[in-house]
This record gives sequence, structure tokens and C-alpha cells, in this order.
Amino acid sequence: MEFIIIAFAIIVVFIVKGIYDKKNNRIKLMRKLKREWGQIPEEEYTTETLESLSSYYRSIRNDQLDVDDITWNDIDMDQIFMLINNTGSAMGEEYLYSVLRKVKFNEQELMERNRLTEFFQHNEEKRIQLQAAFFGMGKLRHISVYEYINQLDLLEQKSSLPHYIMAGGLIAAILFLFINPAVGGLLTFVMVANNIIQYYRRKAQIDTYFSVCSYIIRLLNSVKDIIRLDIPEIRTYVEQLKTASTQFAGFKKGSRVVAGKNPNGDLLDVILDYERMLFHTDLIKFNSMLNCFKKNRSVLNEMYVSIGVLDSMIAVASFRTMLDYYCIPELKAGLKPFLEVKELSHPMIEDPVTNSIKENRCVLITGSNASGKSTFIKTLAINAILSQTIYTSISKSYKASFFQIASSMALKDSIFSKESYYIVEIKSLKRVLDRLNNTVPTLCFIDEVLRGTNTLERIAASSRILYSLSRANAMCFAATHDIELTHILENFYSNYHFQEQIVGNKVLFDYKLFSGRAISKNAIKLLEVMGYSQEIVQSASESANHFQQEGNWEILE
Repeated sequence: MEFIIIAFAIIVVFIVKGIYDKKNNRIKLMRKLKREWGQIPEEEYTTETLESLSSYYRSIRNDQLDVDDITWNDIDMDQIFMLINNTGSAMGEEYLYSVLRKVKFNEQELMERNRLTEFFQHNEEKRIQLQAAFFGMGKLRHISVYEYINQLDLLEQKSSLPHYIMAGGLIAAILFLFINPAVGGLLTFVMVANNIIQYYRRKAQIDTYFSVCSYIIRLLNSVKDIIRLDIPEIRTYVEQLKTASTQFAGFKKGSRVVAGKNPNGDLLDVILDYERMLFHTDLIKFNSMLNCFKKNRSVLNEMYVSIGVLDSMIAVASFRTMLDYYCIPELKAGLKPFLEVKELSHPMIEDPVTNSIKENRCVLITGSNASGKSTFIKTLAINAILSQTIYTSISKSYKASFFQIASSMALKDSIFSKESYYIVEIKSLKRVLDRLNNTVPTLCFIDEVLRGTNTLERIAASSRILYSLSRANAMCFAATHDIELTHILENFYSNYHFQEQIVGNKVLFDYKLFSGRAISKNAIKLLEVMGYSQEIVQSASESANHFQQEGNWEILE
């Protein structure tokens, strides 16, 4: 009798402690959400994590219109994604990734995203309540929720009878303790050991699917919390979630044994972990749920999108709060390609130098290395993508056509396929040309076109490639060292440049964009600044002067 009283008292203590921990964790979460709002997210990403995050996008991508892999890598969009990704759920961050890859070509969906974003920016209490529901789902590292939801059919459904037998055997062994303690103790030890071994053996076979199913259960629990919030501004999405969740009403009862409500765990979940190992209640429940999950895969995908939209736009709202300034882009369709932007800024640069430009034709940008050419065109590309995905430009004003966006910048030799830099480069440029069409104008960015070949053929070929872009439904921004191109293409390209000053032994850059072609001739002067011998510097200067006067190079003797 005393044993029963002590056991009952321990259970009561654990329950009270669990309730206290739950309330305390809720308070901590609310403080965390307030503290981290508008801050750079503290997330760690591996290559595997980023790959899993792209699974949803890969299922809906459009190779002709989306931001392709080369462009994404050229302008380091993984870093931009990480900067924005203040989501609370796995569905939210996977959906956010897809948002940044799929540029839009009309304002309808962009305006809805903006409506949600502004609501979350200006309604802290409701936003935090919604964030808490998303954090209740949590995130899965190295596993794509979308991918495994759509692979549940691959998992063979097993009978729960062996688990019932093992659980019943353990209960019988425990009861036998009261009849014969010695034999009952031995049987209990054997059954405990067997049940734990068999539990982890089966768990290892279904671990990834089990994690996703556990996540779905947390999703269903969080949906109940979201419905209870009764936020009118997101009613359309909540109604979709409410309708979809009714398909799972039959097995919600007892779902906590498969997944605790807190993804980070609490004391009650720790206790339940031991119960699961011994009695396999989560495996039994998992088997009963699996068939329903398979039948309602399309419903789960609908819920995935609704959660993804809301959670990703909360992240966008936090990103906007982080910025010193931003604007809502003014985007137009059906006109000659144009772009007008004031005080454009790069989101990853601290204390950036801003630049402005207004153009309705292609642009050549000249200047020395490290003067700012590449950074400027990357900044333009990033802002064009953000404008047509999250309706946000990091500038004082952004007016432009709806563009499809492509680049050819940060290319590398293809070692494994034994392709030279030049081959890689012409393939990259060809893909840009292949995307040109008369329906949607192309905004393209090229850094040092055809740098992988000799000067004569580079200028001849690159001038014709750039000319063809200027004659198409496109707006091209090309950075180059070849001043010759600014003369050859002056009827089709506007010229801009960055410049530097040499003061004493220092090279100073202001990173400001100026109209016209570069006129500075500091490359040889830099040799002197860097300590090259006067003989080399003077000889190089004389050789350059001879070429300018005679049109040919001196033969060294």
C-alpha cells in the first residue's frame, strides 16, 4: 500500500512539474521571439541542410523563368536566404526558399505577400502568438518535410500485433512480481531488455519517416492553436487549415505518444520516452496513422503551403525591420525594359555605399579591380530578385519592368568534366541567350565577359554577344576591363564606371558609380605603389604609350 502511495505521489509531482515547465517554456519562448525580432537569425547550415531546404522548390520549379542555380550561386543567394530566414517551422523555411527562387511577373501575389508582411510588422501581439504556434512545430535538420510527406507511399505498413504482444508480456511479468518476486523480476528484466532492443531496431528502420510523421502530428496540434487565435487578417489561410485538419480528426486522440507538443522536449516528454521504449505505444500509434497519412497526402500538401505562406511572410517582416530602409517596388509589365533605382544597398554589407541609376537600355561598367563593379551588379541582381519575390527593395526607390533574371559571373573551371574556364563560360552565356523571349524581358548580369580567352577573340566575340543582347527583349549589365567594348557598343550600351585614387602609397576607392567610361590609367601606377622596380614601371609605361600612338606593340629585344 505504501508503495502505491509513493508511486502516486511521484506521478503527481511529475505532472505538476510538467505543467510548470510548460508555462515556463512558454514565457521563455515569448521573450525569445521579442528579443530576436528584427535581428540576424542565429542558424547553422550545412550543405545537407541547404539541399533538404530546396526539396519543395525542386518539385515546382520552372527552368525557363525561375532564378536558376548558376544565378543563385553567382550572387550568393544562400546567404540572403539565411539573412531572411527567421521562420519557426520547417515548412516555413522550405517555403521561404521556394519564394526566393520563383520571381513573379504580376503584382497580385506580391501584393498579398506585402499585406501579410505589413500586418505582421505592425501587430506584435498577434504575430508573436502565431510565431509561438510555428515554433511548436519546430524544424527538422537534414530532412525535408515536403519530400518525405510525398514519399510515405514507399514505406511498407507493418502489423502492430508484435508490439501488443511485447507490451502485454511486460505487463504480465510485472504482475508476476506479486506472485513470485524472483521469477517475476527475471521475467521483467528479460522483457524490458527485449522490448527496448526491438523498439530501437524498428525505430531505426523507419526513423526518417517516423520523424516526419511526428512532425505532422505537431503540425495538427499547432493548427488547433492557430484556429483558437481567431485572427481575422489571416482567416482565409486558417479556414484552409481548419478544413484540411478535419481529415485527421479520427486519430488525433493519443497522438502525443508519437510526438510531444514541445519539439524541444519537456519533463513529461522525457517520462513518455521511457514509456514508449517499454510499451511501444508510439510505434503502435504510428502504424495506425500511416495509412491515413498516405490517403491524405494532397491535404497535407495544402496545409504545407498555408503554413509556409504565413511563416515565411513573418520572416520577411522581421527582415524588413532589420533594414535601415527599404521600399515597396513599382513594377510594370508590357513596356520597353527599364530600371530606375535610388540609393541602392547590398543587405550583406555593413555601412554600404549606395548608388543610383536610371536606364532603359543595356549598360557597360568599367573600372579597375576592387573598385566596386562586381558588387554593384550583384546588388542590382539581389534587389531585382527581392523586388519580384518578397516585394522589398533595399533602396529609397525602385521602379522597373517585371524581369526574368539571369547572370554569368562567379564561374569556375569544371575540373571533374575536364572543361576549361572558357568552355564553362560560353555555356553559361549560351544559357542566358536561350532564355530570351518576347513575352518577359530578361535582366542579365555578366562579369568580365569571355575573360577565359585571348584579347583579340575576346573583344570580337564578346562585342557580338553583348550586341545581340541589346537587340533582344533584354537589359544587360556587363562589367568589363575592355575599354574597347565601350567604343564598339556605344550606340547600344550606356557607359558607367567606378574609379580610384592613388594617394601616396595607398589606393583609395569611393565605390561610387559615375557616368561615362573609365578614364583612369592607374594599373601601371599600382605596380609602383606595390613596390615593383622602377625599370619595370617605366618600361611598361613606355610600352603603353607606344601602343596608343602607333596601334601596335613593341617587340622586346
